Amino acid sequence: MISRRSFGKALGVGAGAAAAGLTVPHGTATAAAVPAAPATVTAPGTAAAFGPIKQIRAGVLDVGYAELGPAHGPVVICLHGWPYDIHSYLDVAPLLAGQGYRVIVPYLRGHGTTRFLSDRTFRNAQQSAIALDVIALMDALKIHRAVLAGFDWGSRTADIVAALLPDRCKALVSVSGYLVTDREANLKPLAPRAELAWWYQYYFATERGRLAMEDKTLRHDLTRLVWDTVSPTWDFDDATFERTAAAFDNPDYAAIVVHNYRWRLSLADGERRYDGLEKRLAARPVIPVPTVTLDAERDPFTAPGGGAAYRDRFTGPYEHRTLPGIGHNVPQEAPAAFAQAVVDADHL
Repeated sequence: MISRRSFGKALGVGAGAAAAGLTVPHGTATAAAVPAAPATVTAPGTAAAFGPIKQIRAGVLDVGYAELGPAHGPVVICLHGWPYDIHSYLDVAPLLAGQGYRVIVPYLRGHGTTRFLSDRTFRNAQQSAIALDVIALMDALKIHRAVLAGFDWGSRTADIVAALLPDRCKALVSVSGYLVTDREANLKPLAPRAELAWWYQYYFATERGRLAMEDKTLRHDLTRLVWDTVSPTWDFDDATFERTAAAFDNPDYAAIVVHNYRWRLSLADGERRYDGLEKRLAARPVIPVPTVTLDAERDPFTAPGGGAAYRDRFTGPYEHRTLPGIGHNVPQEAPAAFAQAVVDADHL
């Protein structure tokens, strides 16, 4: 196994729908050959909760994560975005578990029950640090290879691992395609309508925005507004939002969110030990692993062109799909389509 320490050294950084409805491509083996835990099949958005959340020390974190499916099944790691949490995969996870996969859904740093091990650790949310968290978690769980699937921050994190350490990524599902942050490109203005969708990024660049994220009521209302605007066709109820909003009470949540968006705009520094990795990411490395990319039609961040803008970044077996009528939170709005993408990517 390539350890997190080896990964860091190689990159120049210090260590620090119903389940039955899923189909497997003709002529390929299915993960269900491994005895599977029974999947709980529910209508999208109606599942109550995951089972008990597990905790494990991994790198600089004590990571909280949900786990479903057989312990020795092929592994899928599902990565959430902002302002979301593991419950984006509440319907996806049992669908995949029902196909024989071991499904791991971790809280990202600053979310839910994930905590920093030391008060002295810089609350860093630059993209390479979050990617290393995934490698640290895989090492802690003794997982060498996994299918990585994500949206928003989760897509970016999965993309980075798949690009820079493809030996650890069996296949990839990436909502919105290639999301590796290019900080130089982020210095250039977008068209005004595109800038409008990113209003909170600029808000967090101000002291007012930081204070809003630290205020529980303002944070609650701000994140709810984002849910409403980026998923305009998703008819979720208050209980669905509140279940996820509980993850925002993490003591490091405001610091992590604000640093992430300020770092992207070159308004905050990362850590020097990640400079080598960020230099490699600035070159927009290709992703060689089997990949399915998903574009959500009603997501304001979906680029026009049906994935054409990032097609050349994927050099392995590849499929692209557009999801009509779906907004930003793809796994929660379209769990069957997301789960199917995972199965298909695994068999490309």
